[in-house]
Amino acid sequence: MDAVSDDGAHALTLIAFIGSVFSPYYAWSRRRQGIANASPDEHCAINLGLYDLSAEKRQGNRWTMTERSAKSVTRDAANLQIGPSALHWQNGELVATINEITAPIPRRVKGRIRLTPTVDIYAHNHTVAIDCEGQHLWRPIAPTARIEVEFEQPTLRWKGHAYLDSNYGHTPLETTFKEWQWSRATLADGSTAVLYDVALLDETHVNLARKYSPEGSMENILTTRAMPVPATRWGINRDCYTSANAAPTVAATLESGPFYARSLIDAEWLGEPVTAVHESLSLTRFATSIVQAMLPFRMPRW
Repeated sequence: MDAVSDDGAHALTLIAFIGSVFSPYYAWSRRRQGIANASPDEHCAINLGLYDLSAEKRQGNRWTMTERSAKSVTRDAANLQIGPSALHWQNGELVATINEITAPIPRRVKGRIRLTPTVDIYAHNHTVAIDCEGQHLWRPIAPTARIEVEFEQPTLRWKGHAYLDSNYGHTPLETTFKEWQWSRATLADGSTAVLYDVALLDETHVNLARKYSPEGSMENILTTRAMPVPATRWGINRDCYTSANAAPTVAATLESGPFYARSLIDAEWLGEPVTAVHESLSLTRFATSIVQAMLPFRMPRW
């Protein structure tokens, strides 16, 4: 899930992991036990990023991703509880109650998120392979949605447009992908455009570009080539699609790490200006020993 407030002053990303793909503990378990024997249920986490784009020096930002074992997880078709935080479907809405501690500096993050799809979630009931072997699948659950955010800690309340999807994989990301660039933007008519540009380890590229209307229809769209914007301080490339004569620019860098970047990028899509939510992921960088050794400082395990 990602969302941006209507006034552009706030943003958030929420990811629920069953078998956290970025977990160093899960990677260690796979090396010890083998991929088939390492249980994803033993490596679950709620990743939440709250971003106050108006605050001086981003004092309102929060980031949490605490991993928990299977004994702290309860789930069924409509509910997912990971430690003290939970997500559940209620009357066609996805409600998330969050109670987490940030890392490496511990601060409480406590609040409630309510996401309302503009159409029934089964309107986009299809999965798409984002690799050539069908080992990694993407499903747009609610590509067009509204969101209400209310937090006690930090004190926060806003509404905006949102996006919800799901990814599933049979193999670790780093054994299939070299890197990927993903982005999505809300268009003037309420539609959402979603773009994938994925590079596999054999240098094969998979490109997806789709537009989802608020009424439930989907169409493939044509895009120009991705254009580079300035790399992050960690040297992570950020390429974003835009019209041929409109150079994309970075509106805000939300997350900047040794293998991952999340940004807001101003560009032109389908003939109109947008501010796209954008992520860049380097799996070759992620797989290095030094990065794996750094991860527990941001991703503790309880």
